[in-house]
Amino acid sequence: MMTTVAADFDHMELQQHYSSNDTVNNRWDDEWDNENSSARLFERSRIKALADEREAVQKKTFTKWVNSHLSRVSCRITDLYMDLRDGRMLIKLLEVLSGERLPKPTKGRMRIHCLENVDKALQFLKEQRVHLENMGSHDIVDGNHRLVLGLIWTIILRFQIQDISVETEDNKEKRSAKDALLLWCQMKTAGYPNVNIHNFTTSWRDGMAFNALIHKHRPDLIDFDKLKKSNAHHNLQNAFNLAEQHLGLTSLLDPEDISVDHPDEKSVITYVVTYYHYFSKMKALKVEGKRIGKVLDNAIETEKMVEKYESLASDLLEWIEQTIIILNNRKFANSLLGVQQQLQAFNTYRTVEKPPKFTEKGNLEVLLFTIQSKMRANNQKVYMPREGKLISDINKAWERLEKAEHERELALRTELIRQEKLEQLARRFDRKAAMRETWLSENQRLVSQDNFGFDLQAVEAATKKHEAIETDIAAYEERVQAVVSVAKELDVEHYHDIKRITARKDNVIRLWEYLLELLKARRQRLEMNLGLQRVFQEMLHIMDWMDEMKMLLLSQDYGKHLLGVEDLMQKHALVEADIAIQADRVKAVATNAQKFSINDDGYKPCDPQVILDRVSHLDFCYQELTQLAAERRARLEESRRLWKFFWDMAEEEGWIREKEQILSSLEHGKDLTGALRLLSQQRALEDEMTGRAGHLQQTITEGEAMVEAGHFAATKIQDRIADLKAQWAALEQLAAARKTRLEGALALHQFQADADDVDAWTLDALRIVSSGETGHDEFSTQALVRKHKDAAAEVASYRPVIDSLHEQAASLSPEEAESEEVRGRLAGIEERYREVSELTKLRKQALQDALALYKMFSEANACEVWIDEKEQWLNSMEIPEKLEDLEVVQHRFESLEPEMNNQASRVAVVNQIARQLTHNGHPSQKDIKTQQDQLNNRWSQFRDLLDQKKESLNSALGVQNYHLDCNETKSWIKEKTKVIESTQELGNDLTGVMALQRKLTGMERDLAAIEDKLGDLRGEAERLAEEHPDQAKAITGRLAEINAVWEEMKNTLKTREESLGEARKLQQFLRELDDFQSWLSRTQTAIASEDMPNTLTEAEKLMAQHEGIKNEIQNYEEDYQKMRDMGEMVTQGQTDSQYMFLRQRLQALDTGWNELHKMWENRQNLLSQSHAYQLFLRDTKQAEAFLNNQEYVLAHTEMPTTLEGAEAAIKKQEDFMTTMDANEDKINGVVEAGRRLASDGNINAEKILERVASIDDRHKKNREAAVELLMRLKDNRDLQKFLQDCQELSLWINEKMLTAQDLSYDEARNLHSKWLKHQAFMAELQSNKEWLDKIQKDGTLLVSEKPETDAVVKEKLSALHTMWAELESTTQTKAQCLFDANKAELFTQSCADLDKWLGGLEGQIQSDDYGKDLTSVNILLKKQQMLENQVEVRQREVVELQSQVKALGEEVKDAEEVDGRRQVVEKKFQELLDPLRRRRNFLVASREVYQFNRDVEDEILWVQERTPVATSTDHGHNLQTVQLLIKKNQTLQKEIQGHQPRIDDILERSASLLQDESSCAAVIRQRMADLQELWRQLREEAEQRHSRLEEAHKAQQYYFDAAEAEAWMSEQELYMMSEEKAKVRCSLCVQLELLEVRRMQEEEERLRKPPTPEPVVVLQEEPQQQQSGTITENGVPSDQDSPRDGVDGGELVNGVAERSSKEPSPGASPTSGRKSKTSQSSTLPSKNQDSSSLLEGLLHRKHELEAHNKKASNRSWHNVYCVINNQEVGFYKDSKAAAQGVPYHNEVPISLKEATCDIASEYKKKKHVFKLRLTDGNEYLFQAKDEEEMSTWIQAILNATTDHADVQGSHPGTPVSGRAQTLPATVTLTTESSPGKREKDKEKEKEKRFSLFKKKQ
Repeated sequence: MMTTVAADFDHMELQQHYSSNDTVNNRWDDEWDNENSSARLFERSRIKALADEREAVQKKTFTKWVNSHLSRVSCRITDLYMDLRDGRMLIKLLEVLSGERLPKPTKGRMRIHCLENVDKALQFLKEQRVHLENMGSHDIVDGNHRLVLGLIWTIILRFQIQDISVETEDNKEKRSAKDALLLWCQMKTAGYPNVNIHNFTTSWRDGMAFNALIHKHRPDLIDFDKLKKSNAHHNLQNAFNLAEQHLGLTSLLDPEDISVDHPDEKSVITYVVTYYHYFSKMKALKVEGKRIGKVLDNAIETEKMVEKYESLASDLLEWIEQTIIILNNRKFANSLLGVQQQLQAFNTYRTVEKPPKFTEKGNLEVLLFTIQSKMRANNQKVYMPREGKLISDINKAWERLEKAEHERELALRTELIRQEKLEQLARRFDRKAAMRETWLSENQRLVSQDNFGFDLQAVEAATKKHEAIETDIAAYEERVQAVVSVAKELDVEHYHDIKRITARKDNVIRLWEYLLELLKARRQRLEMNLGLQRVFQEMLHIMDWMDEMKMLLLSQDYGKHLLGVEDLMQKHALVEADIAIQADRVKAVATNAQKFSINDDGYKPCDPQVILDRVSHLDFCYQELTQLAAERRARLEESRRLWKFFWDMAEEEGWIREKEQILSSLEHGKDLTGALRLLSQQRALEDEMTGRAGHLQQTITEGEAMVEAGHFAATKIQDRIADLKAQWAALEQLAAARKTRLEGALALHQFQADADDVDAWTLDALRIVSSGETGHDEFSTQALVRKHKDAAAEVASYRPVIDSLHEQAASLSPEEAESEEVRGRLAGIEERYREVSELTKLRKQALQDALALYKMFSEANACEVWIDEKEQWLNSMEIPEKLEDLEVVQHRFESLEPEMNNQASRVAVVNQIARQLTHNGHPSQKDIKTQQDQLNNRWSQFRDLLDQKKESLNSALGVQNYHLDCNETKSWIKEKTKVIESTQELGNDLTGVMALQRKLTGMERDLAAIEDKLGDLRGEAERLAEEHPDQAKAITGRLAEINAVWEEMKNTLKTREESLGEARKLQQFLRELDDFQSWLSRTQTAIASEDMPNTLTEAEKLMAQHEGIKNEIQNYEEDYQKMRDMGEMVTQGQTDSQYMFLRQRLQALDTGWNELHKMWENRQNLLSQSHAYQLFLRDTKQAEAFLNNQEYVLAHTEMPTTLEGAEAAIKKQEDFMTTMDANEDKINGVVEAGRRLASDGNINAEKILERVASIDDRHKKNREAAVELLMRLKDNRDLQKFLQDCQELSLWINEKMLTAQDLSYDEARNLHSKWLKHQAFMAELQSNKEWLDKIQKDGTLLVSEKPETDAVVKEKLSALHTMWAELESTTQTKAQCLFDANKAELFTQSCADLDKWLGGLEGQIQSDDYGKDLTSVNILLKKQQMLENQVEVRQREVVELQSQVKALGEEVKDAEEVDGRRQVVEKKFQELLDPLRRRRNFLVASREVYQFNRDVEDEILWVQERTPVATSTDHGHNLQTVQLLIKKNQTLQKEIQGHQPRIDDILERSASLLQDESSCAAVIRQRMADLQELWRQLREEAEQRHSRLEEAHKAQQYYFDAAEAEAWMSEQELYMMSEEKAKVRCSLCVQLELLEVRRMQEEEERLRKPPTPEPVVVLQEEPQQQQSGTITENGVPSDQDSPRDGVDGGELVNGVAERSSKEPSPGASPTSGRKSKTSQSSTLPSKNQDSSSLLEGLLHRKHELEAHNKKASNRSWHNVYCVINNQEVGFYKDSKAAAQGVPYHNEVPISLKEATCDIASEYKKKKHVFKLRLTDGNEYLFQAKDEEEMSTWIQAILNATTDHADVQGSHPGTPVSGRAQTLPATVTLTTESSPGKREKDKEKEKEKRFSLFKKKQ
């Protein structure tokens, strides 16, 4: 590496030198350009001249240097630049310098050859790691002076200077290259006068340095003292001549080159290097002689030093390993003092024990270095210690030691810091634990007291106070947990005194848990008190509510009509729901109360009997309320049942009358559509009747049930039922008759329509099948065939239609079925259908014939076209003579074959079609036959022509192929002849004979094939000669030539075979014999090898090789037998010496063969024993490894000093013994195998027995040692367990001793808690006494089993007993002291607490605050109650003080002082009782005054709130509002009446307050006077308003009755115009009967209950009627604003007002005077109004849903004509059907009431779709034409819905539907007069549409 760096450095210096020259030149060029001064021009020329001079010197020097080396190969150069251009001399120079062989130079003088040779040289330099920068082969070839010199200098550096290195004696510094050479020169010339070498330029100018170098090494050549420094030229010439003459160094320099101002450095270095190499070589020769003498002495000394090194290294490594084991031990003492001691021991090791070992390690390194240096100096193989004792191994071990040492130090210091932290943590734990114990004891006393109060407010206050206490305690939990966390931290860190820490932590936790239990128990008691008070409060609220409900349930109002009863029922249902809801509330209250009444030993916040009494009273009140609710519901149900029956009967009769009119119609329909429409209407009516039948039967059953129950109106009910049944039977008969008529008419119309359809279809079919067109070509005919096929299928499929028509005719009535019209229609249809069928068949046959004819002509024409094309090609084709042309023609014939096959099939198809057409009698049979014959003739002619051409082609091909085969066969035979003739050159030796034999054997196979080929050619020639007589001569001539060549070859082969004979056999035998003997010799040598295997692998390898030899011998067995047989045959009967010698060789062969087998067997036995021995050695090594491991473990197992360590050691030992058991089989197997080998006589039997005995002995010893060690470990474990138990108990005793010795109970503030703690401590001490007994028992047992532990066990037990006795005595002493101190402390504390409480109570009693209002007084009273409760509790404590004084009198000396303190407290307590009672009386009196003022104020406000209602002048503008105002006024009167007792109570309380003559008496009198005046005014105003409302009610009732009568007469006007007058009169009779029933019911009700004042409706006089007429004009509402449930004087039954029996039926209308003017408007709506509609038009409709979440059965889209009219939408087929009133598919118009309409944004399949949703769940989708139309329809629907709502809520005076303003609308009246309003509307609408008479104009 150093040489490479030096070479690079020198090369870089060279490059810098030349680059500096270039830089200087470039710089001078730049300066010349910039400033053309004469001085600089001179300087530049001077520098350039110097550079040229230096270059010339270098060229001369380098040329001489190159020649000095080329002279070894007799070469020389004259011009350095020119002679190196071709690269040859450069390659030779490098070969001489390197001693290596370079690639051979390329011949030639061209530039490319020169470049290639130079590249080879440069490439070699690059391989030698010589860096050539900016230098290429073209530079050398071009003769670049600078680069050529640089190349030579680079070569000099690499091969002459680079290896120079010199060592100085002072610092052993090594230098290289130029510096080394300079140093060498300085060293060699040191001391010479006038010689000072410091560079390679000026230091050599005087020649003294050159002479000094020569004189230093050869002083006999120069007299240095005679030389003078001034005579430089002489000195230089003398040195150069001596070096060249005596040293053989070429004079590379001349004196003129050196004696200049600046000699060339490189030239000097190049010349000086030759001196260095010469003198270095000379010195080496001298040194070699001295070294030989020192070699033996150094070798002996080195051996001794090696032994010393190995001994010291082993000792040092052993010490290091043992020390590392010790340092890696991390079992530190678990105390601060122990760790400090271990740290001190560690420091001792570092300062005392380690330094000598470190010195020893350094000495080892020096010793090894000395050994290696000596051996290296002696040129011996350097000693390297074996693996494990190298210096690197020692350094690694030392590094591991230092690492272990560092880790040990860190671990010790970490453990020391940890122990210090643990001590600090333990002190902090003790401080915190003491603080927590004090706080917990104080709070336990606090939460042990109960003072909750006796009402809800007091208990809630106590709850808040308790929550504050809980918050404080909960916040303190973190502090307790801090103590626990500190203890846990100490436990985790294994603090040595953890037992004491744990015990104190457990004490803190026990106190904390005890405090939490006390707090939880107090919380439970407080929650029980709070829950009980809340239950009592809830009971009071429930009782108040029950009283209010009883007043409602005792009402006698049961309704006077159906709607009134239902309204009362709904109200009662709400009341019952409230009662049912209150049941859960009552039950919950009772359940909650029962929880507090359980008789157990637990805490009871109240007397259980009080709770039970309140719960029983609450249940009794609720049961009473439930019974009243049930009784009122029964009475209401009975009333509703009767009114419901009459309502249903009237509704059914009206419906029957409407349907009778419809069923009486005789219309049957003029066409099928009309009949279908009427039948659909009939079916809808029947379905409606079916639905009504169930409702009718249910109504009748209800009436019959009422009759059976003995109802007071039973007779009337029976009559109504009989009449209704008769009407229903008549309706059913009408329906059946009408259905029969409609079905007959529908069947006839359907038959006629179907017959018309059949006739139309028949005419269309006849027109199609009677066509005579058959097409003009194949394509058009095929199209007609397809059309006819569809028509035929249609005709065939129409037969069932005609059959169904016959069935329809048969299903008609007999008269219609037998009519001439029906029969004639059927006959005509059948005749026309048969005609169509026949024509269909005829046309099918005609089309098929035409199609076949066109197809045949088409195929025939196609075939003829193809035949014409191919005939033209065959006729124009001529048979060529050349083989290539024949093959082309043949290929075309082959491609024609598939086309011929296709055309043949087409011709066959044409013939088949022609035959079929002829057979079927086609009209064009003649043309068909002509076309068929023409095609067949053309086809036959074409086939004949083709066969003729094929035959000619095949014949020509046969002749050409024959000539080709003849040529090939002749060439083949001539080739084999040449092969036979070539065998003449082979010799007669065995090799030549064998080669000839192989060639002739192959020749025989080829000759057989040639002979077969000749036979084929003869047959082919005969055939061709017959076929081509004109060419027969040429054919036979070619065959004769081949036969001649064949005969010639056979003769040559026969001659050569005869020349071979016995010589071949003999030579072959001798060759085989030589080979076999050679093999036998090699095999014997291999078997005779004495190599013995040293490893198992070698043994297995030798066994495999030996087995391979055996296989080889077996393979040669057959050759050996053949060899013997052949030898006997050859030598038999021969006496020639050669044959005798051959016989001797055969005998030696037999001997060698037999010996070979014996040698193999002996070698096999030896190798088998060696293999078995190596197997034994392998197993032995494994067994010894097991034993070594066992011995190491057994020798290094120590007795642990802790229980955990002992148990771990036992487990480890058991695992170790398990491993020994597992390895025992392997060891025994090794022993048995060794013994077996020895008994079998193995060659290594002695070594085997020795190893077996050693292994067996070691194994037994290890087993015994392991068992013994396990027993000792178990004994140690028992001892350690006992010692650990003793240590734990002693720690516990010490910890408890600290607690027992605690004398802090002298402080009285927490004496009680300390006493409690000490009691717990004594209990804990007693419970742990068993611990000591157990340890005593374990120690005794341990001593009896292991007597060697007697001393240790007894010592421990005696120490424990002593400590325990001391602990018990200390505990008893502390207990007595605490008991005595606790009594006095309790008494003192009780007195202090009572004194403090009495002081606070006195301050509260002396307060002058008695409240400023009712709220503040109540608060003060609650506080007063709490004080009184506390006084009761404290009074018991005062009594208990007496017993405490007596107990303390016996023990305390100052008993009188103690009793005096008690008397002071008792006296102070008695003095506060009277002020407490007086304050309570003052507060009660103040509360009564404030309560009275509050009640008076409330009553005045109540009266003022009701006064505006009583004085109101609003008397209502219609009957409904008047009735509502009457009810409100009655409610007000009831409220006044119910409020009277409260007024009376206030008057009584005011009297009692006035008697006390308080200061506020005047104010009370004034307030009472105001209240009485307001109360009187309120009662009078209520009475007066009642009278005014009664008058208004009478007037409004009259107006309402008049409007009802007028409306009824207008409705009946339509019926009066029809013929059904008897039914109208019957309806009137029914109404009169209903009036009579109503009268009887009222009489029964009056008899059943006390009479109640009811307003009576009376008829007014004429003036009054006129007045009412004026009011009617202005304000009579429609029925929509006047529901009949508000009528008191009369009821509406079926739309007619019921009056009393004394009132006559209404006659004429009250407005008869005006009827003449407005007769049309007052009877029927106008025509315009009837026909008007909001919007109509055509829409696309889809029925989406028919009920909620139920999709419609038919959800397809239909075009319908929609009409919006009267809040309904009707659907029609078109506008004409809408004008006629014919709905689409008999659909009933849908109502838009409460309907919704919006855009169907979720529907994406169509555009402009909107959705209509109805209240009954139906949903429709409509599609409009565009966006505008959709918006118009949506708006119209929304307007219709809005209009309906507006009519509902319009002002009473608004006219409706063009009717007179004096009467309500007819439809509206009907809608409100019956629950079946919608059904009746639909029926009336149908009646209008289907009525047969015209309306009045």
